[in-house]
Amino acid sequence: MKYLSDIGGYAIMIFDLFKKPTKWRIMKNLILKEIDELIFGSLGIIIFISFFIGAVVSIQTAMNLTSDLIPKNLIGFATRQSIILEFAPTFCSVIMAGKVGSFITSSIGTMRVTEQIDALEVMGVNALNYLVFPKIVAMMLYPFIISVAMYVGIFGGWFAGVFGGFITSADFVEGVTLDFIPFHVTYSFIKTFVFAFLLATIPSYHGFYMKGGALEVGKASTTSFVWTSVVIIITNYILTQLLLT
Repeated sequence: MKYLSDIGGYAIMIFDLFKKPTKWRIMKNLILKEIDELIFGSLGIIIFISFFIGAVVSIQTAMNLTSDLIPKNLIGFATRQSIILEFAPTFCSVIMAGKVGSFITSSIGTMRVTEQIDALEVMGVNALNYLVFPKIVAMMLYPFIISVAMYVGIFGGWFAGVFGGFITSADFVEGVTLDFIPFHVTYSFIKTFVFAFLLATIPSYHGFYMKGGALEVGKASTTSFVWTSVVIIITNYILTQLLLT
């Protein structure tokens, strides 16, 4: 019953989110602040992870090519497909659930504990719109991070393959361009937009409706990470079934 209650509460939160919007003059500054914290603040960890994920995929593919009949350009092909279809949009989103999701839950939860949210509501401000809506708008730039992750991941695969002596640069580039389907990038960005909405709203729900003190803020952050990751993985399966079959 608690899960059903949470699903219903989440749906009500999304509905209430768009009631009584905050003035644009104030909202603009809030959005810019969230873009700096949630998007640009996450670039470093995403670039680091993407580079080494691409490198690992390239090396593992090369180590499993035991037959001379299999062309070496398969390393570039496998790296491109793995990074674009799964690792960049999905794996990075799970990482972001830990970094961004925990930050959102703890920041909103701290405001709840210190009664700042109550003060906003007393002043007649729609606290949900004031706190959560800027995060949703900021996370709509999330595909920018994923596009960087795609590029860096493929570059990491090239770096590990070429400098590790597994493949020549020409063969890797040939594999990257082999049988390229543009819709795969579109599919990844569609997933990314959905994941961005989940990354902004699920942690916000756990932070906004938490009860208790400082200890409960930590528990809410852990819970939001777990459930954001679970929902992202389930949504990934559903979107893949809908878009690629």
